[in-house]
This record gives sequence, structure tokens and C-alpha cells, in this order.
Amino acid sequence: MSASATADTYKDPVPLTGITLWLCGILLAMANFVAILDVSIANVSVPNIAGALGVSTSQGTWVITSYAVAEAIAVPLTGWLAMRFGTVRVFSVALIGFGIASFLCGISPSLEILVMARIMQGFCGGPLMPLSQTLLLTIFPKKLQPAAMGIWAITTLVAPVAGPMLGGTLCDNFGWGSIFLVNVPVAIGAGFLVWRVLFSQETKTTKARVDTVGLGLLVVWVGALQLMLDLGKENEWFSSPLIVTLGLVALLGFIAFLIWELTDSNPIVDLRVFRYRSFSIGMVCMALMIGSFFAINVIGPLWLQNNLGWTASWAGNATGMVGVLAIFAAPIAAQLAVKVDPRRLIFLGVGWLAIITFIRGLSTMDMSFGQIAFLIFLTGVGMPFFFMPLLQITMGAVKPEETANAAGLQNFIRTMSGAVATSFVLTIWENGATSNRAEMVNGIDGAQSVQLLTQHGVSPEAAVGLFDRLVSAQALMISTNSVFMGAAVLFAACALIVWIVPRPKGPVDMSNLH
Repeated sequence: MSASATADTYKDPVPLTGITLWLCGILLAMANFVAILDVSIANVSVPNIAGALGVSTSQGTWVITSYAVAEAIAVPLTGWLAMRFGTVRVFSVALIGFGIASFLCGISPSLEILVMARIMQGFCGGPLMPLSQTLLLTIFPKKLQPAAMGIWAITTLVAPVAGPMLGGTLCDNFGWGSIFLVNVPVAIGAGFLVWRVLFSQETKTTKARVDTVGLGLLVVWVGALQLMLDLGKENEWFSSPLIVTLGLVALLGFIAFLIWELTDSNPIVDLRVFRYRSFSIGMVCMALMIGSFFAINVIGPLWLQNNLGWTASWAGNATGMVGVLAIFAAPIAAQLAVKVDPRRLIFLGVGWLAIITFIRGLSTMDMSFGQIAFLIFLTGVGMPFFFMPLLQITMGAVKPEETANAAGLQNFIRTMSGAVATSFVLTIWENGATSNRAEMVNGIDGAQSVQLLTQHGVSPEAAVGLFDRLVSAQALMISTNSVFMGAAVLFAACALIVWIVPRPKGPVDMSNLH
């Protein structure tokens, strides 16, 4: 078979068997693992990256948002790329590109170069998760598909747990660049092996038209929106002509994107699925839940390191606890989603997240590692009882031929919600800390406090510094709790909104979601 498997020369591939089949399954699962790992591995390393590159913490979070935005833009293109060039070819190139981008991230000497490398990494990482699932379902016979998808599901669930833990440990022991360099041998090696072994399994290709105008408008409005959110704080928001311009470009680009996608015969993102009430409301719930979840998972490690003085390793170990119970709850949620009213499961799952997040909003600076890690550990049980049933509701609302497009749109909203929430919550957190500090300074007799400290043997200079650090720490603590309380309110709102959604009529065929 030729390297360019076209519709005219395409032949059915010879089925893989034995060790070769399972080796391919493991390689595809590992590719999925590194793609998901990189979503969370940088969260606990932001303070180290910001300090090493001489930038602020809010600028350091560009490492997270740049990857997420690039991944969100790449998702709608995945289907077209696979049809045009072949699933194996696209997957292998994306995986090797992911490894090269990881290497560039690891050796980046400045924030600007690091962000550019993360954008490349996000573009390459976007196709890995859906195409790894597609290839698994393609190469494995039907009787072995459940086992193959079990391996894939394990990597999907374990990666969010391993990300913060591995990121913190690597960052503390080998420097922040190691969190990216660890991907290089896995991604490049697996990419070449997948190409070598699965070349004979290449899918049929067709010269499908791509919606270049829609893609261009998508890049413009998403890019302008994220730049506005990332640069807003340091440019005094809408008092800056740059931020006003970016806001207008994002708004006008979004309107033009809506008009074009709703009228084009072959849109890159088919927005017509929003005509289904269940899908539309489900996406609102998705945006609220993912946005809130990302907010607390970005702020949490920053608070632990900047306020409590924890190392990246300790912060990562605590943060990673969120996925432990999720691994065990996921199979239960998947089975219940087709037997019980999924709205009830979502209400219970997100309601549980609201309760635990509310409790976390009562945190104090003298909490131990065990107390904080235990609350994060409890959070994990609610996650699968949101995702699995919501998938049942949203995918059950659309026609079978619209399922793949609806799944892609859902992935786009999930990724963008996390990116937008990350930028937005950092501004709220930092502004809240500044405002709280000003109020505390005005309400406290600083001179008297310093005098009390000097009476206990502290030098005047040290007393002033100690007083300033105590006030700043308490101001940041109050701001952190406010973020958690806000997230708890949004979780509760999501739990209530879901009851507006009509109950699904029956089980949904999930085989087209890849």
C-alpha cells in the first residue's frame, strides 16, 4: 500500500494480532496519557516558572492558557485532518510534533518563547485524545474493544492524578524545564513506533473541503479573547487602547463566526446542534462546572505555595488527590448513567462539589497537609457523577449523525471554559488580595502592632516587615476563600440548572464519540 492512501488505491488493512496488537494499544494509551498529563502538570509549577523567568504569577499562568486555547482550536480540525491525510499519519505527526514542542518548552529561555512552544504543543496535543480512541476502536476486534478502551480509560483517569504529583516532584528536584522534557522520549519514540507498526492500518483519505473562513474567524476571536484576558490586568483593562481593541476584535470576530458557521454548507463547527434544548443547557452546565473546577485547581496550588510556603512537590501531592476517588467512582457513574435519571446524578455530583468547595472556602493558614489533602481527596468523588451523566444527556439529544460534531463542540467548550476561567480568576484573586490588604491596613493600628512586636524583642525594621507579611498573607487568604466560595455558588447553580433539561428517553450509543 502506498504512503498516500487515497480513495482510489485504498485496501482494507490486514488485522493486527497477538503482541503487536496489544503493543499498539499500549502505545496509543500512552499517547493519550501524555496529552492529558500536560493539561495539569504545569499547574503546580507556575510559581517556579514565573520566578525563574522573572515574570509575575499572572503572566506565568499563560503557560496554562496558551496550551488550552491552542488545543481548543485544534479540536475542530482533527476530523478534517484525519479524512484528508489519514488517521495514522495525522496521529503520528501530531505525537512527534508534541515531543518536539515539549523539548522547546523545556529549554525556553524566556516567557515569550515558552508560550510559543506551548501553543505548538497545544496544536499537536489537540488531536491525540480523539484519534487515539479512534485508532483503538479501528485496530481492535469488537470482542476486544472493551478491554482496549479499559486501558485507554485508565490513562485518561490516572493522568490528572499523576500530573500535579509528577510536576511538583520534577520541578523541585530537576527544575521547571523537566516537566516538559519528560514528555520528549515518550512522545517522539511512541510517534515513530505508531507510524512504523500502524502504517498498514492507515484509513481511507478523501479530499474534503475545509472551512478556511470559519477556521480563520475562530482563530481570530478566540485568540483576541484570550489575549484580552491575559493582558488585561497589567494594562489596566479597558482604560488601555490595546485591551479595548482586542475586546472589539473578539466581539466582532465572534459575531462574524456565528453568522458564517450558521450559513455555511460545510462549517468547521456545526452550531446547529444548539437547537436542541438539552444540548444547549448541558453546555451551559459544562461551562459553569469546568470553569469553576479549573479556577479552584489553578488558585489552589498557587495559594499553597505563595501563602503557606509549600514546595511544588507538596502542593502537587495534595492537588493530585482529587483524582484518586474519581478513578473508582467513574465505572459506577458510567453504569448508573444508563439506569438512573442522569439529572439526579448530576445534581448529586455537582451538589457534592459545591459542599466540599464551600468547606474549602473556610480554610485557614494553620491547616495541615492532611486536612487540605483530605478535602481535595473528597472532591474527586463528585467529578464522574457530572461528566458521565452529562454526556448521556447532551449526546442523547442529538441525531446519531450529529454525535461526532456535538462531541467535538463539547470538547471545544470544555477546553475554552478552562482557559477563560484561568485568566479571569487570577485577576479576581490578585485584585481581591490587594483590596483586602488596603482595607486591613486602614482598619489596623499599624504603629501599635509594630510597637507590641518591638516590646517582645523584635527590632523595629523586622517588626515592620513581619507586620507587612502577616497582613499580606491574611489578605491573600481571604481572597482565596472568596474564590472558593464563588466556585461553590457556581457549582450549586449548575446543580439546579440541570433540572431544566428534559430527561433522556433512553441509553445513548457512545461509539461515535471518538
